[in-house]
Amino acid sequence: MRLHKKKKFDYIDVIANTFLVLFSICILYPMLHVVALSLSEKGPITRNEVSIFPIGLTLDSYTYFIDHPKFLSGFINGVWYTVEGVFANLFFTALVAYPMSKYKLIGRTFLMKMFVFTMYFSGGLIPIYLQLGNMGLHGSEWAWILAGLISTYNMIIVINGYRAVPDSLYEAAYLDGASEFQVFYKIAVPLTKASLASIGLFYFIAHWNSWYNAMLYLNDEHKWPLQLFMRSVLIENKETDMNPTFDQNRLTPTGVKNSLIVLSMIPVMIVYPFVQRYFVKGVMMGSVKG
Repeated sequence: MRLHKKKKFDYIDVIANTFLVLFSICILYPMLHVVALSLSEKGPITRNEVSIFPIGLTLDSYTYFIDHPKFLSGFINGVWYTVEGVFANLFFTALVAYPMSKYKLIGRTFLMKMFVFTMYFSGGLIPIYLQLGNMGLHGSEWAWILAGLISTYNMIIVINGYRAVPDSLYEAAYLDGASEFQVFYKIAVPLTKASLASIGLFYFIAHWNSWYNAMLYLNDEHKWPLQLFMRSVLIENKETDMNPTFDQNRLTPTGVKNSLIVLSMIPVMIVYPFVQRYFVKGVMMGSVKG
């Protein structure tokens, strides 16, 4: 009969798990509080009785925004800008990172230093604004997409992903007569999909939460993304005068604002579960080989 060794009690695991539980509670509590406020009736909200559970369950705050004249257009605009922005970011980041991952590239060290320099210093807002205006991009979402087309940090993640691919695969493709571009999109890109999915999530969050650039470059309110519409509601307190259907007998500004916050989280909650399994693997890929 084999005797199993009793696992040693590890105080580090207990401390780490306790910290993670407390940290999770700190994150979940405000989120649950926002959801509860968005689903509660006017009375409990005004009496400050709502914590993490809704009181007097109602969807009035949500139906108010579903009927809002600018919410639907802002939501559609935000989704469209985010999708086209993420695809542009991923394409050019993957394209630039591929040659930068090659040690034989002439001037690679100098180019890499130039890329890293942009992580700490930039030309500033005014030169970028004037340059985009000279290109005729004011009034278009491409203004801020092109201004932040490639993130150096994300590019470094993809470079490490390319370098994690065995050199023998590249050499075998070259021996079979594959061109550099064929090696790029048939071998390098498919084998680094974890890294691309990870930085795609970074780009997605950045575009979806962007409102300042939209405020700078979009003068037409019909082109506003959801986040800029949210700013007018949450900060400028325009939730009552932007829609004549606001009923003060059953709705409160607090409930309406929190319902808008919950609605804005829906795309992130839909996308994140599909990308989460690639996240840690993509960020850590190539960290050992370097």
